[in-house]
Amino acid sequence: VEDLIAILLLVLLSTFAISREFEGKEMILAIFKLIFFLVLWFLLGIFFIPTILQRAKAYLNDESLLIASLALCLGMVYLATLIGFSSALGAFVMGSLLAETTKAEKIEHLIGPVKNLFGAVFFVSVGILINLNMLAHYIVPVLIISFVVVIGQLITAGTGTFISGNSLKTSFQTGMILGSVGEFSFILAKIGFDNTILDSFYYHLFLAVAVITMAGAPFLFYLAPPIVRTLMK
Repeated sequence: VEDLIAILLLVLLSTFAISREFEGKEMILAIFKLIFFLVLWFLLGIFFIPTILQRAKAYLNDESLLIASLALCLGMVYLATLIGFSSALGAFVMGSLLAETTKAEKIEHLIGPVKNLFGAVFFVSVGILINLNMLAHYIVPVLIISFVVVIGQLITAGTGTFISGNSLKTSFQTGMILGSVGEFSFILAKIGFDNTILDSFYYHLFLAVAVITMAGAPFLFYLAPPIVRTLMK
């Protein structure tokens, strides 16, 4: 759900970056354009991609399947960028399509090392972007915003989980574990910064909050059960 909302935000942010104002007509047009793109490619993907993989299975060894999966992903990234959407949207759509094929588990296994490699490069490059002098100087607002993010996620995700029929214990743990800012936030911040919607200060502040909440996620995961047990008592 977060990824789908992030995709919508990416489209709206790109529209705002071009027009510099959120006009109702442009916003509605951007949303309909997104819906049309998703529906078209999911319909084509559901019928086209599984058929291709099924017919080519005799020729697809592990290396060929890996290359084909990466080619499909990068091809959709290029197409989405060509139409005017974010590259993240293209990758998201193709990932969703491949996840619905009979080869999904095999592809996931093969793509794992590639994902880990680029995941490491991604997070290291994000870490390099953080201005440590700014972080030290504005550590108080960074920590306050990080705290607000964690509590906000606890309330929203926890409430959503509880409303959907889970126990109070499960809901609280879910809210705590989801207390970090996702990787889509880096992409949103970068688009905003590249299009001068965010200035340098807010961009680095946003990155610092994202990194701190993500670094704290394992500790929240570890602390969630004992905190829940204490609260339940």
